[in-house]
Amino acid sequence: MLYFDCDYMEGCCSEILKRLAEINMEKNRGYGTDRYCKSAEEKILKACGLSEGEVYFMTGGTQTNSTVISALLKNYEGVVAADSGHINTHEAGAIENSGHKVMTIKNKDGKIAGEDLENYLKNFFSDENNEHMVYPGMVYISFPTEYGTLYSAGELSEIHNICIEYGIPLYVDGARLGYGIMAEENDVTLEYLAHNCDIFYIGGTKVGAMFGEAVVIPNKGSIPHFFTMIKQKGALLAKGWLLGVQFDTLFTDDLYFKIAENAILRANEIKRIFAEKGYRFYINSPTNQIFIIMEDEKIRELKNNVSFGFWEKYDERSTVVRFATSWATAKEDVEKLEKFL
Repeated sequence: MLYFDCDYMEGCCSEILKRLAEINMEKNRGYGTDRYCKSAEEKILKACGLSEGEVYFMTGGTQTNSTVISALLKNYEGVVAADSGHINTHEAGAIENSGHKVMTIKNKDGKIAGEDLENYLKNFFSDENNEHMVYPGMVYISFPTEYGTLYSAGELSEIHNICIEYGIPLYVDGARLGYGIMAEENDVTLEYLAHNCDIFYIGGTKVGAMFGEAVVIPNKGSIPHFFTMIKQKGALLAKGWLLGVQFDTLFTDDLYFKIAENAILRANEIKRIFAEKGYRFYINSPTNQIFIIMEDEKIRELKNNVSFGFWEKYDERSTVVRFATSWATAKEDVEKLEKFL
């Protein structure tokens, strides 16, 4: 079988596995106070072009989103997101379970348009009955989006400026950040991102790490007692060095970006194959997620040899399916996929 279900099917890149084995019997302080977490923080802040800031390591994306959003919002506030956003569609109500409403704007290719966001906020604050409503307390976007699409530097800046105008923070979910940055049409750098949002995270789980996400707060002290809030959420890993050593490795010699590029190269090859064979694309994704409209009969046939993801029904006879590549996708697997197709 070939597997293109998602981008976290393998363990971790060999460099991380080697480092974990090397430090396995070391004694390290807990809760992220060890030397590996400190070193990783310094490397990440340097890569972000930040002279100061804060980095916190957490184990997974849903856990990170829930913790960050809870930390940013007052109890009467909600978070504004695209209706296709990950927190609205694929996190089992984790945000609502924390006591905050996800307030949605219709997506355009998986993204929030600056004009729509501005109209949404303008209409809310001009509503004389808004004291009876959930207040929009922050904006959530992901880079790449749930459809693998990207915000341009201009679009990101526009959304950030709107958030500044209304006095609410912008949070960027970077679960697949490496794949977004390495996409050919991308013009957003890690440094640009760090200076055009209030908080974001660098995804490791889907980009070469065994597990882990690195939360970056560009303005040090802007979320007081965030460490305590992480603990309160049950999200503080006692063996924090297991996260620190992974990100320390990923941010040594640009390893994070080098391995992410593999996913883009393999995805582009798969797109070419599907296009040459006459398949239709549901959306034009420049990153590592490929969305194909496939007849249900063909899906049943292909699944005998290839595993891939259901996305949504397209019509009575066809379904949108997703093929995902990763840092570990081999060129040989792409060649075998072409033969099966």
